[in-house]
Amino acid sequence: MKRSLFLATALFFIGCSQNAHKSNLDGEKLLQQKCSQCHNLDLPPQTFENEKAPPMMAVAFHVKNFVPANNESERIPNAIAFVKDYVIAPSRSKSFCDKESLDSYGVMPSQKGKVTQDELQAIAQYIFFHFTQKNLDEAQQIQNKLNAMPKGERLVLTNGCLACHRVDKKIVGPAFQDIAKKKGNSLDVLIHSIKNGSKNKYVTSKGAIMPSFKKLNDDDIKTIAQWILSLNKESK
Repeated sequence: MKRSLFLATALFFIGCSQNAHKSNLDGEKLLQQKCSQCHNLDLPPQTFENEKAPPMMAVAFHVKNFVPANNESERIPNAIAFVKDYVIAPSRSKSFCDKESLDSYGVMPSQKGKVTQDELQAIAQYIFFHFTQKNLDEAQQIQNKLNAMPKGERLVLTNGCLACHRVDKKIVGPAFQDIAKKKGNSLDVLIHSIKNGSKNKYVTSKGAIMPSFKKLNDDDIKTIAQWILSLNKESK
């Protein structure tokens, strides 16, 4: 349980640190709007068989490492300037990509008329303050811990269930162990509760209403319910 709380806290503070460098324009939001159709923005990055462009982390690392700079203090400003120029007027000769990558992805199309210089400034600033080795290492450590968890526990953590529940302690909602022990809480009952929420269901809820989680697919809901019920066996 402490592991889950640590991961939830770590995810929160990483998000805060990554949002620390922002101008009036929201670089993160603009990156999603303008770049995510072609570039994967995950950290750690994901790759796909028919992807249109390299992951943004690879772009950030490549540009930062290869852009000419007389000293380290110039590296980020020069990288930002490169992005602002290249996005509007891309060419094979300007690219820092290796020949194999250029042959695979091709040269990106010009975004002239689709993004302003101010927007590019905000996007590039966010890219080079977000896609860093430090953030990658932290994200990878969290991902490794998530991958080592039972899938049900991982789904509970990543879908915000710990905002209202703990494994062995009642907060807004009952402890998962208490839910597992409650007579009549079969797998089907829990699946129904997770999917549909608890509105008008419990007299003793004191106004706390569990939202429905219909956004989750049936397999994930079943996995969460099975994990909750398994806690009854663990507590014996």
